[in-house]
Amino acid sequence: MAAVRAEHDRAVLARLLGRDPVLHAYQLGDLDDFFWPYTSWFRRGEQVVLLYHGVDPPTLLAFAAPADTAALAVLLAEVTPVLPARLYAHLSPGLTDALAGSFRLDPGGRHHRMALTDRARLAAVAPAGVLLGPADLPRLRDLYARAYPDNWFDARMLDTGQYLGVREGGELVAVAGVHVFSPAYGVAALGNVTTHPRCRGRGLGAAVVAALCARLRESVTHVTLNVKADNAAAVRLYERVGFTRVADYDEWTLTAR
Repeated sequence: MAAVRAEHDRAVLARLLGRDPVLHAYQLGDLDDFFWPYTSWFRRGEQVVLLYHGVDPPTLLAFAAPADTAALAVLLAEVTPVLPARLYAHLSPGLTDALAGSFRLDPGGRHHRMALTDRARLAAVAPAGVLLGPADLPRLRDLYARAYPDNWFDARMLDTGQYLGVREGGELVAVAGVHVFSPAYGVAALGNVTTHPRCRGRGLGAAVVAALCARLRESVTHVTLNVKADNAAAVRLYERVGFTRVADYDEWTLTAR
C-alpha cells in the first residue's frame, strides 16, 4: 500500500492534477513560480492535497471525483498530525469525517466550481474594463471596502496583470481579477469580482468579467471560478458570460481539538 509523503516534484504533481484540470485548477495554478513558495504538498498514490500558506490562516485544498473520495479521505486522515492548529479548508463532499476526529469544523457553505465553456455566450456580452496596476491599489481597496468587505484579496495579485476595472469620474466602480493565473499550467481562476452598490443592475459586472475572460483565454486553456451556491445573482452573472457548473465543494474553518 502506498505511503503518504511530502511531494516536491512539480512534474509529478502536474501529471496527477492534470487528469482533471478544471477540478484541480487552483492547485495546478499554485504549481506556478508565482505561488509555489507558499505551498506544501502531500501525496498518497494518485491522491494529492495542498496546504497553501499565502493566506492567514493557511488553506487546505482537497478535491476528488466521487470515485476517488475514499482514497483521498485516507490521505487526509494521515496528514492531520502535521496540519496547523487553525486553517481554512476547501473539501469535496464526503471528506469531513477524515478530519472530524482532530478538528472542530465550522461550515462556510457549499460552493460551485464553474468553468468557462460557452464561447457564444461570452461573445454576446459587450466587454468593458481597463487594466489595473499597483497605482490603482488605493481605489481598489476602497471599492472592496464598500462593495465586498469580506473578500480575500492579496495586493500581490495585481502583479499578474490580470485585474480589470471600470472607472467612472475617476472612481473605480467595478472590478474582476484572479485568484490563480498560470500560463505555464494553462489555468486561471477568477476572483475578487464586485461592483459598487450604487452601480449594480447596469451590467457592469458581466461586462468586466467578459473582458477579463477574453484576456485570459489568450494565454490559458481553462478559465474557472468558485462561487457560493446560494449567491444566485452571481451564479446568473457567470452563466450569462458562459460559465457552467462542473463540481461542488464545501468551505470550512478548522480548529484543532
